[in-house]
Order: sequence, then structure tokens, then C-alpha cells
Amino acid sequence: MSVVKERILGAVTVMSEEDAVKIWEFIKIKFGFIMDNPTEEETAIINAYEENQDDYQPYITHEDLKKELELE
Repeated sequence: MSVVKERILGAVTVMSEEDAVKIWEFIKIKFGFIMDNPTEEETAIINAYEENQDDYQPYITHEDLKKELELE
């Protein structure tokens, strides 16, 4: 690990939680780590997809869709 990264880690370990939150917010914005928590509806849809419920499964394959859209 580089000296700069070691210094950053050292700084994080001694800073207050409040300061750490501010730094994390800066990092998320600067590097595009914006993470929203899914809504209850989104979580239910993801669960339904993972449980192979028919209403949440693809009805066309990627290849068939490309053919239908005349992309092949």
C-alpha cells in the first residue's frame, strides 16, 4: 500500500464519526458512489424475480429481441 493510502487510513481511524460521514459523502459524490436504498416495492420486485415468479421473468431472450428490433 502506498504511503498516501496509509496516511488516509490513519486519518480515518482517528477522526470523529461526524467527520468520517462528511468525508464519505465527499467520496461518494467525487467518485460516483451514490447508493440509494431500494424502496419496499423495488425490494419486492427483486425478490419476485429471484423466486422465479412468472410475472417477473423475461418473456423474450436477448437474441430474439435483437432479431425483433432488426439489430442483427
